Order: sequence, then C-alpha cells, then structure tokens
Amino acid sequence: MREVLIIGAGGIGSFLIPILDKVGLYRIHVADPDGVETKNLPYQNFKKGHVGQNKAQVMMDSYESVVSFSKYPVLTEKQMQGFDLVICCVDNLSVRRTLYNTSIKWLDLRAQGRNAAFVCHNADPKMYDMLLAGDDTKSYSCQGDSWDGTNSNVHFMQVAIAGLGAQWAQRFFNDEDVRSYMVVNV
Repeated sequence: MREVLIIGAGGIGSFLIPILDKVGLYRIHVADPDGVETKNLPYQNFKKGHVGQNKAQVMMDSYESVVSFSKYPVLTEKQMQGFDLVICCVDNLSVRRTLYNTSIKWLDLRAQGRNAAFVCHNADPKMYDMLLAGDDTKSYSCQGDSWDGTNSNVHFMQVAIAGLGAQWAQRFFNDEDVRSYMVVNV
C-alpha cells in the first residue's frame, strides 16, 4: 500500500479521493481545516447532510482507503514527510509555496473556471515563480471569479483534473514516465 497525503478535500480532493479509493492500492491521509458549506454542494462531492461537517472527516467516514484525517492545514515540510506522495488540492498559494520548496515527491492539482493544470516535483523550478504568483490571502476557487453562484453556470474542471491526477499517480507508482506538468482549457 502506498501512503498518500492529500491536502485539501474540497473541489478537487473530494473527487480525487473516491477515484483513488476504488483501486484499493492506497492508504490515504487527508488534511483540510474547512467545513462543508451549502455553497460547496454544486461543485464539490458532498451532500446536504454533510453541511457543517469537516471535509476531511467526511472523506474518512465515506471511503475505506482514508485511514487518517486532520482538521489542520499542512503548513510545514515536516508535516508532509513520511508519505510516498503528497497531492496538493488546495485553493491557496501558501501551502503550495511550502510544498514546492521541499525535497518530497509531490503533485499539485489546480482548477479555476474553465482551466485546469497539474505540476509535479520534477517540473523545471524556473516555472515556480509564475505558478506561485499571486496574493497569499486570496482564495483561488475551482469556480473562478466569473462564477455567478448559480447551478447553471457551474464549472467541472475540478473533476477533470482529479481524474488526470489519479491517472498520473497510477503511472508514477508503476514507475512509468509521467509528465511534469499539463494545462487543460475548455
């Protein structure tokens, strides 16, 4: 069993976890301090009965492969050590800044509006300045700034990047060649 830490169980993580759980090859650890809110329901993998509960706790209660959870964000390299792979699914840059400057194996999954991307530990560090540009205090939601909050305008790129991330992890653990980054636009 591979030990995988997933940071963020919202837009991307809530779809990634069930995919990885289905194959039964991973012991998944989830870190997310956020609770499920009603506004999350159209684009995150939660139900009305989950509103008010911690996202990471819901994942542990729902999926067999999730063996531990933390209501605290992962903020230090030390917290990320001991895993075969760390997958970042957060909507902020501060955790990413820490992750990108570690020596651990990591995969960063991103979605915003009609765009999605992933980048991993073997990407060219020259890309990092561009990838980490922005305001640390701002949330970069999967829905992007243009979402009007209605169900008719929901974007689903978080589901696509979760699937691509799961495929990347499978290939990585099978010692196959993996891309260092990919951008998807619809």
